[in-house]
Amino acid sequence: MGRGAYGLARVAVIVRAPAGWLWWSGLLAAGIGALPPGLTGRRIGVLAGIAGGLIVAFAVYAARRRRWNALLGAAERADRAVVLQDRAVTLRAWRRAHRRWLLLAFPAAVASSFALPAAGGLLLAGAALGLWAKALWLGRWEREHDALLWVRTEAAVRGGAAGRTVPGHRTTGLAAGDAAPGGARTPRRRTGSGTPRR
Repeated sequence: MGRGAYGLARVAVIVRAPAGWLWWSGLLAAGIGALPPGLTGRRIGVLAGIAGGLIVAFAVYAARRRRWNALLGAAERADRAVVLQDRAVTLRAWRRAHRRWLLLAFPAAVASSFALPAAGGLLLAGAALGLWAKALWLGRWEREHDALLWVRTEAAVRGGAAGRTVPGHRTTGLAAGDAAPGGARTPRRRTGSGTPRR
C-alpha cells in the first residue's frame, strides 16, 4: 500500500455488512415460502432448508481461509495519516455497491419455495450465520493480537475485505474507530468519518 492520506474501513464490518439483511429477509422468505405446499411438501422443504442452511453457513465461514490467513499474517501497522471510516458509513457504502444482488436474493428465495417450501429463505439465513461466525473469528484474532484490522476503502467496495483487489490489511490499536473487535457496534463513538487516526 502506498504512503500518504487514504481511507480505511474495518475488515470485520465489511464481512458483517450483508448479514443482517440476509438474516431478516431469509426468515421472511422462509415464512412466506412455508405457506404453499410446493412440489415436495412443507416438511421436506423445511428439513432440506435447515440442512442446506447449515451447509451454507459452514461454507461461508470457511470460504477462502487460505487467503484470509495470508492477509492476516502479513498485516502491517497503518500510517498515522490514514482516515478511519465510520462503521455506519462502511455498512452503507458496501450495501449500496451490492444492492442489486441483495434485492434479488429475496424474490429468488420466495420463488424457490414453489419447489422446496421455505428452503430458499433458510439458505439466506444460513449465509448470514456464516458471515457472523467469520466476523467473530476475526474478532478473536483482533483481541489476541490487540489490534483492529482495516482495509483500503476503495478495494473493499470493489472486491470485499479479502478480494483480489485487496493488497493487504492494516492494523491499529483497539481504541481506534467506532466498532468493537469483530465489527459489532460499540456504545461509545470514538472516531468520526473523515477524522485522521490518532
